[in-house]
Order: sequence, then C-alpha cells, then structure tokens
Amino acid sequence: MTAQAARTAETTFAPQVRETAHAAPEGSLKELIDSTLHMPFPFLANPHEQRAAAGVDSWLRRWGLTDDPAVAEMIVRTRPAQLASYNSPHMDAELLQLVADQIAYQFVFDDLAEELGRPGPDRLLPMVCESVAILRDDEPPVTPLGAALADLHRRVQERCTPAQAARWAWNSREYVHGLLYEAVAQSHSLPPRIALVTSIRALIAGVEPFYPLCEAAQPEELTARELNHPVMRRLGRLSADAAVWIPDLFSAVKEHRAGGLINLALAYRRAHECTLPQAVALAVRRINGTIEEFQRLRRVIEPELGPAGPGYLDGMAGWIRGCYYWSRVVPRYADTAEVPAIGA
Repeated sequence: MTAQAARTAETTFAPQVRETAHAAPEGSLKELIDSTLHMPFPFLANPHEQRAAAGVDSWLRRWGLTDDPAVAEMIVRTRPAQLASYNSPHMDAELLQLVADQIAYQFVFDDLAEELGRPGPDRLLPMVCESVAILRDDEPPVTPLGAALADLHRRVQERCTPAQAARWAWNSREYVHGLLYEAVAQSHSLPPRIALVTSIRALIAGVEPFYPLCEAAQPEELTARELNHPVMRRLGRLSADAAVWIPDLFSAVKEHRAGGLINLALAYRRAHECTLPQAVALAVRRINGTIEEFQRLRRVIEPELGPAGPGYLDGMAGWIRGCYYWSRVVPRYADTAEVPAIGA
C-alpha cells in the first residue's frame, strides 16, 4: 500500500470536482484517479485474508477450474481473496471464504463468457442455461464450472436463512443473464451509448449477489420493510454502481486495448470523442456524485433501521471501498500506472 493510500485510511479525500475533463494533472492515469476520486471510506483488510487465499486456490483446483494455465494465471493477477478481504474486513473466516470463492468463480465465469460470446451471443446459451437451472431448479451440473456454482449454492443455503439464500440465487441469476446482454452489445455494429453501457454494467457487476452474504454476517435478518424501503433499494443500486465503476477507471487501458465496450470510462470516451484521461476524469465525476448520494441517503435511513441495518449498510459501503483499494494494487490493472494522464 502506497503512502497516499495509507493517508486515505486516516483522512477523507475532498477534491474539487472539475467542471471539465481538460485540466488533468501531470503524472500517470493512476495518479489522476487517486487525486480526483472521492473515497470517504478508510482502508481495511480482513485478518483471515491469507487463509482465504489458500482456500481459493484449493477450491479452484478441486473443481478443475485452474487446470487451464491461462485461468490459473488470471487468478494470480486478480487476487480474489484480497478483494474479498478489502470488501468484507469484519466477516468471520467461513463467510469470508465463501465470498472469496464466489469472487474467484465470477472472475472465471466472466472471462469464459467474454471469450465464448465474442463470436456470437448464441454460444453463451448452454453456459447460461446450466447456471439458471442450478440456481432456480437445483438441477445437477454438467460442467466443472456448473459444479463449482452448485457448491457455492449449497454453501449459501447452509450458511444463510432461506430468504437470504433465495435473494442470493435471484441476484446471481440476474448476473448470469447480464453476461448474455453484454455479448449482444459487444456483437452489435454500433457501440452502445452511455445509458445502455451503465444498464448492462449494472447487470454484470456481480456485486448484488453478495448483499445477502453481508446480511448473513449480521446478528439477525433485515425485515421485509427494511429491505424493500425505497431508500434501501436506492442504496443498493448506488453501492453496486460505484463498486463496479471504480474498477472501470483502472481497467480502461486494458479494456481499450482489447476492444472492450462495456466500461464507463470508455463509454465517455466514445460519447465525447476525447482522450482516455479526459474520459476517466468525466467518469470520476459521476462516481463521486454516486458516492456522495450514497453517504447522504445512508444518513437518512440509518436511524430507522433495526440492529442488523447498520452492519448491512457497512457491507454495501465495503464494496465501494474494497474495489477501490483492490483496483489500486492488483496486477490485473498495473498498466494504469504506466499510462500518462495527459496526451493519451
């Protein structure tokens, strides 16, 4: 962790939001992000992180998901247990392991879906249908990836209440369907507009399946009134958007080189026909507004919640915080520090 990140653990960023994206500071793209992104949540890590990392490696080997050297290398570069640790610093070891394994699974699933869907969305149908059958109907898996998902589903049902497990399965199905929508967008002759990018990005973020696990970490369930409160539902959307848009900033270089489309920064680049650093600065403005709205609404609803409410909101905030600190250090996005913040 850099000195700047250490300072962030003690203080709150309070940058002025620029009216345009044209006054980017000198330095790297990573420095531009750090100097303009408002991150009010301090760095935290779970003390069980190393145990979770070893558990992820063992779990992936058990289901044959890292038999492919390319997948094994991807896991090394993405560090799923580190992301789980930063997102869920207060979870017990068992629940943290479940979160870390699910993050690893989603990384594998997402990359395979992108590879299969690039030639045509129809190639994703067997993968999507197997996942939905497992999550909706408890059908037996037919592939190693399906077997891994079935194991996650079983563990969620053991650790969570029936209502929490049902919410987990529903949110996980939405994530699976979202990857099919992404493949359709990637295959279209015209790049999608910003509104469509953010809509698809919300589906493929894969953050909302973890909310029931955040709830399972609390001393009791949230009430139906709390979960369905309009402010709580809005907070969930804000958390998921901010959590996935922040890695978009750091992954923009990689995605641009690979021809990716479903990325907030790249959507701004196309819409405004500007440089990548200018697009990143515009995306940062939107993320800052999202985080500020999250903080404001959290203060509104928190006094009305029962004993499980504040911890549940901490879990939502943890995904915003964790995705930022993870994105800064994960090898997957290392090239962000090598691209200049001007002239790109």
